[in-house]
Amino acid sequence: MTVMSYLGAIGAAQREAMDADERVIIFGEDVEANVYGTTGGGKTRTDKGDFVQMYGHNRIRNTPISEESMVGAAAGAAMTGLRPIVDLSYSSFLYMAMDQFVNQVAKNRYMFGGQASMPVVFRSAMFYGLNTGAHHSDRPYPMFMNVPGLKIIAPATPSDAKGLLRSAIDSDDPVLTFEACILWGAKEDVPEDEFWIPLGQARVAREGTDVTVVAISSSVPESLATAEELAAEGLSVEVIDPRTLVPLDRDAILRSVAKTGRLVVAEPAHRTCGAAAEISALVSEEVFDALTAPIVRVTAPDMQIPFSPALEKQMYPNRATIGAAIRRVAGLAPATTEAELAMAER
Repeated sequence: MTVMSYLGAIGAAQREAMDADERVIIFGEDVEANVYGTTGGGKTRTDKGDFVQMYGHNRIRNTPISEESMVGAAAGAAMTGLRPIVDLSYSSFLYMAMDQFVNQVAKNRYMFGGQASMPVVFRSAMFYGLNTGAHHSDRPYPMFMNVPGLKIIAPATPSDAKGLLRSAIDSDDPVLTFEACILWGAKEDVPEDEFWIPLGQARVAREGTDVTVVAISSSVPESLATAEELAAEGLSVEVIDPRTLVPLDRDAILRSVAKTGRLVVAEPAHRTCGAAAEISALVSEEVFDALTAPIVRVTAPDMQIPFSPALEKQMYPNRATIGAAIRRVAGLAPATTEAELAMAER
C-alpha cells in the first residue's frame, strides 16, 4: 500500500494499463502538456512521469478543441481495435458531443450485431462547488444513465478511482467516468500493485442498522461524516456507495434497505430524473413492505448553478441537509414547517 491522492490513483491506473496493453492510448485537449492526459488543461499533474516521453506521441495525442471530433475519433479507434482513454475535461463539455455519444458510441455495438466492440473510456471532471459558473458546473451523469449501451462510474475514493478505472479500460463497452474534482486531493492508502474493482459492485462504506444512506460521488464523504456524528447520538447509519451507476448494484441497495427499513439517497445532481429518483423507485418497487418511513432524497435543486460562492455552497448535499434527512426518516426530528420540509427533501 502507498498513500495516493484521488488524481494520483487515476494516473497510476492509466500508467499500468498503458504498460500492460499497447493498444491503450490517451487523447484529448492539451493532454501532451499534462503528464498523461489528466483533466485540467495542462495545469494538473497526477504522477512524476512524463507520459509523452514514456509512451510517445503515437499514444499520447493532442486533439482540436472539438468534443464531437474527440468522441467520434474514439469510437472509430475503438471499433478498429484500439482502447482509447479520452480526456474531455469539464463534464459540461459532454453536451457538445451528444450525437456521437448517443447515436454512435452507445449504439454501434448493437447496430453492427456485435461484430465490433466499443472499448473506450471517457473521462470528465465535475467542477461543481468551485464557483466556475453555470457553463462549467454540471453533473450530467443522470442524463447518460438514460442511454442504453453506456456504463457509468462515479468513484468517491482514490482506491475506487484506480480500481474502477482499470476495469473500465479493460471493458469492451464504452464507459463514462465522472470525477468530482473536489475529491481530487483526497488521499488514502491504495494498493501499489495492479488491481481491479468489478463494474456494478457497490461498496458498504459503513455498516449500520437504523438507516440506509445511498450516497453518490462527493456525497459519500459527507454522508460518512454525518454518520459518524449521528453515531454519538445512538443512531446507526449504513452508507452504501454504488460506485457504478450503470450497471447499478441493485442487490446491495435492496439488502441494506431490507435490513434498516429506512432510506436516504444523497447525490449532487439535480433532483428531477436523477440517480436518487431511480434508486428511490427501485426500492419502492422491490422492498416497499420493508420501509418503515418515506424515502427522502437529498439533491441539488432544479436550478442553474449560481456563480456566487455563498449561493453555490447551499446547492449540494452536506452534513446539515443529510443529517436532517436521516433524522427525519428515523423519526427523531420530523419536519414541521414547509421550510424545514423543503430543506430535508433537498
